[in-house]
Amino acid sequence: MKTALAKRFWARIGMAGAFASAMLVAVPAPAQNSRLSLADRVARLEQQAQAQNQGGTSLVNQVQQLQAQVQQLQGQVEELQHTLQQLEEKNKAQYVDLDSRLGRLEGNGAGTNPAASTPASAGSAAAAATPANPAQAPASAPASGGSAPATAPDANAQAAYDSAFQALRGGDYAQASRGFRSFIQQYPDNTLTPNAWYWLGESYYVTMNYPVALEAFQRLLSQFPQSEKAPDALLKVGYSQLELKQTDAGKATLQQVTSKYPNSRAASLAQERLRRLQLQSAIR
Repeated sequence: MKTALAKRFWARIGMAGAFASAMLVAVPAPAQNSRLSLADRVARLEQQAQAQNQGGTSLVNQVQQLQAQVQQLQGQVEELQHTLQQLEEKNKAQYVDLDSRLGRLEGNGAGTNPAASTPASAGSAAAAATPANPAQAPASAPASGGSAPATAPDANAQAAYDSAFQALRGGDYAQASRGFRSFIQQYPDNTLTPNAWYWLGESYYVTMNYPVALEAFQRLLSQFPQSEKAPDALLKVGYSQLELKQTDAGKATLQQVTSKYPNSRAASLAQERLRRLQLQSAIR
């Protein structure tokens, strides 16, 4: 009997030990799960850090692209500024040359017929000024034929014309254009009116207002076709058309100058400009 009780006791002791052992074996599982969760958290943090790094890299790339665009725009601005400076220097040189030519011609002596001289322009505003001082034109020098002006300039007309011409010579082209327009309105049939139309056109041509310049030269040709200023005016019509990109019309006008006034300085200038245009076309 005692032996049976002892066996049952030890059997229970064995079962308790087994249960305890099982419990001991089962304890590391939560710790393992805890370690796996921590690893997941670390991985998630690493992913977030990587995403932030990628975002930072993207931001750096965007900044670099913006910097490149700014540099490109700065280069374009500098190029435009350089082009503008060249144009300003060119215009200044043209105006200085115009002033010096007018000054020399004005001082070359009275009695020269201004309408007989032609501008030495080859498409530039500066060379357009080679005619002698129109203010020194003889009062008895009307153009022959056509609608030639009949009225000789009186003192008031001469003074008005001289004032406009002095403004042109001084580089005040806006004042010169107003003066010549006023002269034409007050003295439409004066012997100086063809010259006034011509210099009105020049005052606009030299400031690159080619449409208005073209109109003034064409008005001279339509109203005073026999004027001695007609060859110069027709030449400047051609120049103005070329400046306005009316290439075919400009070439035709220059050819008309050479055929209509073959022995004039305007014809030689027209031929020279046509040669230049032909050379430019061949280069292209």
